[in-house]
Amino acid sequence: MNYSYPIDETWTTEEIVDVVNYFSLIEKAYEKGVQKQDLVAAYNRYKQIVPSKSEEKQLDKQFEKQSGYTPFRVIKKAKDLGNQDTIKM
Repeated sequence: MNYSYPIDETWTTEEIVDVVNYFSLIEKAYEKGVQKQDLVAAYNRYKQIVPSKSEEKQLDKQFEKQSGYTPFRVIKKAKDLGNQDTIKM
């Protein structure tokens, strides 16, 4: 990993940790696979921190530019898979 996560300076330490956890699960979905329940929980927490759809898109675009991983595709696949336990891109 040779990139940084998009972080907002106004977030608390706990919020930063939660956002980093979400983005690390996106990475893991591409690299190894991730448990759907873990990803959904992290995404729900991410949406509490970043409720604005436009801000979410901005942060996701920054993350994708840095990492090459697309959060939207992972979340969409998680929603489309139904009850499947593991998400692997």
